[in-house]
Amino acid sequence: MKEYKRVTTNTLLEMKNRNEKISMLTAYDYSMAKIIDKSGIDIILVGDSASNVMAGHETTLPITLDQMIYHASSVIRGVKRSLVVVDLPFGSYQSDPKEALRSAIRIMKESGAHAVKMEGGREIQESIIKILNAGIPVMGHLGLTPQSIYKFGTYSVRAKEEEEAKLLLEDAKLLDKLGCFGIVLEKIPAKVSKKVTNSVSVPIIGIGAGSDVDGQVLVTHDLVGLNSEFNPRFLRRYVNLDEIMTNAIQSYIKDVKSLDFPNKDEQY
Repeated sequence: MKEYKRVTTNTLLEMKNRNEKISMLTAYDYSMAKIIDKSGIDIILVGDSASNVMAGHETTLPITLDQMIYHASSVIRGVKRSLVVVDLPFGSYQSDPKEALRSAIRIMKESGAHAVKMEGGREIQESIIKILNAGIPVMGHLGLTPQSIYKFGTYSVRAKEEEEAKLLLEDAKLLDKLGCFGIVLEKIPAKVSKKVTNSVSVPIIGIGAGSDVDGQVLVTHDLVGLNSEFNPRFLRRYVNLDEIMTNAIQSYIKDVKSLDFPNKDEQY
């Protein structure tokens, strides 16, 4: 395994070509980004999932471009090694390629991020082309695309039917051809993601897409157990911080009430 001082889009391609798996996690603030970065993660995604995780919304749709820039700026200040990718939020790129370019430029200039991520295939290709032509790296996102939740009506597995799987493969090939540096595949059958991974030259990062991809991404708050209500099949919880933090806070409350905190050594 090669050690990189800085992970770039080229690093990811090198990793795919030598079959080294790519690790990716979300971050939305400075403190969490700092911990994740020093742990050695390859990619940090400033996801529009901040809408759910940080703001408590039911979907990713309400988060604004300004809010994404705020989260991305906070993350960038905590990162020394990882590649930082920022989601273009819903409504900032779908219908107007010029607006898509303006949105991407704002993210890059105002946050200092390294790349943007966009949900969709052929329907947003004009926006992708415009952003890539400006020299901004783009990561694609296919399969379950949460910004289209009201179109799908469900968060269930995508591309189970042959026709949808065929379209997904065509979209992945298109994103590869256009010049995207990587593609996230969310919640699709493992056999479909394997086929996609073997059919494109760029790294494929999976979430609920099996093990035959080039890397994996999870929402950090899910991985560390800060979100105990969310239990999809693809999630492995590595620690239960909800329980650990609740116990710590309850101990603090008890010590305050019983006059045990602060003791003589904890005052001036």
